Amino acid sequence: MPRKKTPKKDNLELEFDQPSEELEAVPVSDEDIFSIKTDAGHVDDMFSDWFLDYASYVILERAVPHANDGLKPVQRRILHSMRELEDGRYNKVANVIGNTMKYHPHGDASIGDAMVQLGQKELLIDMQGNWGNTLTGDSAAAPRYIEARLSKFALDVVFNPKTTQWLSSYDGRNKEPDTLPVKFPLLLAQGAEGIAVGLSCKILPHNFNELLDGCIALLRKEKPELVPDFPTGGIADVSEYNNGKRGGRVKVRARIETRSKLLLAITELPFGKTTTSLIDSILAANEKGKIKIARVEDNTADVVEILVYLPSGSDPETVEQALYAFTDCELSVSTNICVIENEKPHFFSAQDLLYLATEKTRNLLQLELEIQLGELEEKWHFSSLEKIFIEKRIYRRIEEEETWEAVIATVDEGLKPYKKLFKREVTQDDILRLLEIKIKRISKFDSLKADEQIKALEDDIETTKKNLKYLTKYAIKWFTELKKKYGEGRERKTVLASFERVVAQDVVIANETLYVDKKEGFAGIGMKKDEAVCKCSNLDDVIAI
Repeated sequence: MPRKKTPKKDNLELEFDQPSEELEAVPVSDEDIFSIKTDAGHVDDMFSDWFLDYASYVILERAVPHANDGLKPVQRRILHSMRELEDGRYNKVANVIGNTMKYHPHGDASIGDAMVQLGQKELLIDMQGNWGNTLTGDSAAAPRYIEARLSKFALDVVFNPKTTQWLSSYDGRNKEPDTLPVKFPLLLAQGAEGIAVGLSCKILPHNFNELLDGCIALLRKEKPELVPDFPTGGIADVSEYNNGKRGGRVKVRARIETRSKLLLAITELPFGKTTTSLIDSILAANEKGKIKIARVEDNTADVVEILVYLPSGSDPETVEQALYAFTDCELSVSTNICVIENEKPHFFSAQDLLYLATEKTRNLLQLELEIQLGELEEKWHFSSLEKIFIEKRIYRRIEEEETWEAVIATVDEGLKPYKKLFKREVTQDDILRLLEIKIKRISKFDSLKADEQIKALEDDIETTKKNLKYLTKYAIKWFTELKKKYGEGRERKTVLASFERVVAQDVVIANETLYVDKKEGFAGIGMKKDEAVCKCSNLDDVIAI
């Protein structure tokens, strides 16, 4: 079939009413730019307002944890979302992320990353599947392949709708917690790190059992001493920790074992490092001639095992000290405890933060007891009303009444002789509840069983009042029971020790040759045509006499 020819189009011509003018660029200074006035105001005012809004948002809503519950907003929303979905079974992380997006005004990736980090701390989330490896740095599987549920510890200490302050979510469709009623020093247990505008936060993790002991000590008016405990183990020198105040730091080391004359094994990592990053630092030091090794093997799985093979003639003790001096086997970690309190960032020491958490827990326990007391007294009040209503056959007096108002008045009149027995007034709502009792329940009413129920309520009321009276003792019991229930297997991992700084000149390999030009009066390691004097390193000092 022959193809049709496309008709030829004329060239497109554009006509302008006036020829365009060439505009000459005029340089503008910074002062001129910020003095420009727009419909929204001066540019400098706009920049100032927008920057402050952005800085405040990043500090309060993203990077810095809150003092009340020790959580960043995204972490709080994840836990709240998981509590909504909680049914005792595992949920796909992808489902949790989707549910969390009802509360978090950012993408699913940020929620997923935050959830993995929260789960890897192994405190609040019970994980199933490949959640990555904090020892090797391997990342977690995709959210659709891994599952999670709240741990029993989280269900015990993090949630209570009756003591939670609620606020509207970002779109106004849902309610989310302002802060969660955490009855535990969570922030010190998990640690935290964040970078905001103009400030940063770095809180080192502490030991679970030692924190509970510290809370008990504070309630007993004692002064606890807090030092970090890292999940990767290792060795720590906390002599400069300064109770976690700004400027405090901790020196951390990998644990190195000598397995033979030519073999060292790294079995624990310094905090913040993975086996991959540590091996990279060892290989880099070897390439620079700082240390001398034959090869490195990484056999890490559930526990760390990095094998460092040494060349013949090496001294393992000297190589170990060189690893501390020239690689990431020894690091200095600074601390900066910055948290949100009263809608502002504040800097605290570790002991101050523990005191805040202890007082917060004590106040929450008091609030729970007060709510419990009110509920118990309400149960006692209605149980007593019900007993009198049925035993005294007050329900029979309403048979002849023709109006609802008359029925209520008759019941009220029948209860009048017994009102002095109650702890509060009998209201119309109480009478309406009595009138809702079914005939079947009245016919099967057991007076003896009702007396036992009322007696049990009275005992519970007495116990609750006693706990409120001796609140500090009750709080100590709470922390003690928490340690007994969840403290097993959470012993200290990091060994505390005092170690001196390794002097690099003492352990560096002498892999250079010193040459001297006696005629010209020069000395150095690059003058290979001149007279060789001795072996040295690039850290040695040359003294000429």
